[in-house]
Amino acid sequence: MPRKAIQKMTVEILPDGGLVTVKGRQAWMLRRLMEAGKTGLTSIEAPAPRNSHYVYALRRAGINVETEYEEHSGPYPGLHGRYRLVSELKLLSATEGSQ
Repeated sequence: MPRKAIQKMTVEILPDGGLVTVKGRQAWMLRRLMEAGKTGLTSIEAPAPRNSHYVYALRRAGINVETEYEEHSGPYPGLHGRYRLVSELKLLSATEGSQ
């Protein structure tokens, strides 16, 4: 059975206690970052059309996400970003819906 998509999440940013609520794809990205832990994730591991924008929106909401650039080879060599959640978060609520 496929996992249900996150529609909305509310988290507390520790230790200061700021509350952040994100919806839609930003909630999806935050869930993926929380699950990835210190390893982080790339667009290859979490395919979505606008990963960098979702990370940008999380940063604007006050959530600290770092980007580390990694080289890749293949027919189109270059760099890709690995996103890691830096903020320590406490999940307060999550609303799931069907995909």
